[in-house]
Amino acid sequence: MRNPQFIAVHRGGLLKKEDHSALLLWALDCTNHLLERCPFSLDPILEQALEVGYRWTKGDATTGEAMQASRAAHRFARTVEDPAYTLFCRCIGQAVATAHMADHCMGPIWYGQKLFDLCGLPYQQEVQWQAKRLYELCPSLYTVVQEEMRVRHLVK
Repeated sequence: MRNPQFIAVHRGGLLKKEDHSALLLWALDCTNHLLERCPFSLDPILEQALEVGYRWTKGDATTGEAMQASRAAHRFARTVEDPAYTLFCRCIGQAVATAHMADHCMGPIWYGQKLFDLCGLPYQQEVQWQAKRLYELCPSLYTVVQEEMRVRHLVK
C-alpha cells in the first residue's frame, strides 16, 4: 500500500501540489548532483526529459508530458551498453516520473546508490547532501522521505 503522504490530494491522499513539485525538484536536483560526480554526456532525449521535469515543477508542463519524457528516458536506457550510464538514465526517468506518482522521487536515490556502488564511489556523503537538499526544499516531508529511505534500505 502506498503511503498517503505521497499521493496527491486530488487523488485522495495528503500530498499538496507545492510539496509534490518540491519532491520532483529534489529528485531532479539529486539526479543532477549525481551527474556532477559521474559526468556523462547527456543525450538530447535525457536533456529533454530533465527540461520537462523542471517545467512541470513550475506548472509549465503537464503530467502527461512528464510521463512521456520519463518513458522516453527509460526506453533510451534500454539501448545503452554502459551499465553506469544506464543507471543514470533510469535516475532521470524516475525523477521525471515523480510528476505522476510522488514516490518515484525515491528512484534517483535507489539508482544513484547502485551507480555509486558500481563506480566504487562513497555513497554516504551523497545521502547527506540529498537529505540537506530535501530539507531545504520540502521540510514538511523531510521525515516522511527519510523514513521511506530507511524502510527501502537506502540509508545505513
